[in-house]
Formats: sequence, C-alpha cells, structure tokens
Amino acid sequence: MVERKGIILAGGSGTRLYPVTMGISKQLLPVFNKPMIYYPLTVLMLAGIREIAIITTADDQPQFQRLLGDGSVWGIKLEYIIQPSPDGLAQAYLLAEDFLAGASSAMVLGDNLFFGHGLTESLVVANAKSVGGTVFGYRVADPQRYGVVGFGKDGTVTSLVEKPENPLSDYAVTGLYFLDGSAPARARSVKPSVRGELEITNLLETYLADGTLAVELLGRGYAWLDTGTHASLLDAGNFVRTLEERQGMLVGSPDEIAHSQGWISDAQLGERASLFAKSSYGHYIGQLAKPA
Repeated sequence: MVERKGIILAGGSGTRLYPVTMGISKQLLPVFNKPMIYYPLTVLMLAGIREIAIITTADDQPQFQRLLGDGSVWGIKLEYIIQPSPDGLAQAYLLAEDFLAGASSAMVLGDNLFFGHGLTESLVVANAKSVGGTVFGYRVADPQRYGVVGFGKDGTVTSLVEKPENPLSDYAVTGLYFLDGSAPARARSVKPSVRGELEITNLLETYLADGTLAVELLGRGYAWLDTGTHASLLDAGNFVRTLEERQGMLVGSPDEIAHSQGWISDAQLGERASLFAKSSYGHYIGQLAKPA
C-alpha cells in the first residue's frame, strides 16, 4: 500500500488580513514565535506523514521555499505546487493529483492550528484508514460561518452543509481532511458553487453518500483556531504564548517533532539549535538535543 501523502493548502490572497498580507503570504505571518505554516506542517508530521506538497501562489512560492527548503532538515520531503487562482478547497486535489499518484492524502489548511491531548492518537487512527474519509468536527459558537455536520438521533452523520442559515448542530468541520486515493476523481465531479468555488463540503458529501465518511469529534480538551482575521491571528499567538510559557514546552515545532519521531538525530537537532541560538526557540530545542 502506498503511504499517505500530505497537502498543505497555503494559497489565496489573504484579503481579510489586508494591509498586513499585501506583501507577504498569510501563512508566513508569525503566530507568536513561529511562522504560521509550522503549525499545520506539524499536524501532518504527528500523523507520521513524511511526503508533503505545499500549494501556494506563484508570487509566494519562493518565500516558502526559502523558509522550509526541501524538508530534509526534518527528515521529510517537501514539494511545491502553484495555485493559479483560489477556486475553492476541493481544487487542491486537482492541483495535487500528479503528486498524489493514487495515494491517500491528508490535507490541512495553512491557517489552521490544532492542539490537544490525544491529538496524535486521533491522527494516527485516521491515517490508518485506507478506504473512505475522516474529518474532524469541533463545537463552535457561530456554526453558520462554517461547514456544519448534521447528526441523526443515533449520532450518525446525516448531512454536511456549507454556511447554513439554520445549522443542524454546533459542530463545524475543521480544516483537516483524511481522504482515500479517489479524492482527485471525486473532485473532478464537483461543480462550482454559486460563489464560483469547488466546495470541500460537496466533495465530502460524495463520501457521505457512499457511507464511507467518518466524523471524529474533538471535545473539550482540544483547541482549533482559524487565523484568518486580525483578531483570530492575535488570539492564536496569545494562545500559543500562554501554553508555552506556562508549560515550558513548544507548540508546533517541526524540529522537536522530527527528533521525537526519530527522523533526525541529536546531532542534526543540535545544528538546528545553533542556527536559532539567539532565540528561546533555539534554546529549547538545544536542550532536547543534549544526551540524557
């Protein structure tokens, strides 16, 4: 079986963050002490995924390449795909079809942050599923802003509705999608919505119709943050700062996760620590690199 590959959708123009994003991609903005894209990248790494495509605009791609390189410093492989125009989340599967080459995928949105005890275990379980799809539901106060999951009396998923006026539940579908190898073919069957986009909800509905879509609910112990507005970007930075300063541990560090997964050695982590020697980030990973 071909191992699952990862996709980070980091395109778009970030107009909700103007003027901040007029000269830089939203996904390269800082969330406290790390670039935003580190957080979705580490979600895929926690799932054990080591081959990842990053979808960006043509203008922004060189900046991502300068920041992340080919991924070898973390023992992973990164490829880059240009998004000519932002035509909906399901478009990512068409753009990445050659990269996937029939493999299952895990796609995460480049402006999403996930955190919670047990997250790694949930990701590993989703990654092990070879047929169908798995998405993650999260309770929100304003479900009308999102794709919403509807449930039957027995708790089974009955519907997925994009930005409903009258939501059937308070559970939104987060920006993390584990889908099997049929995703690109299914995406080709999706018709543009009234706003002219290939909606991810319509793609997921094809799995729901087949009875192969699982929705895992993230409960009270989890955080899911969308950093697409000025306020939510600040909230995410404060959230990460509070966690790190209270617990003394990093959130969303690809260096730490690559080391813990055994993908890089103590010596390689030490080299990274030297690069960041003047920052608290470098000091932290330097401590991890020291032999016990």
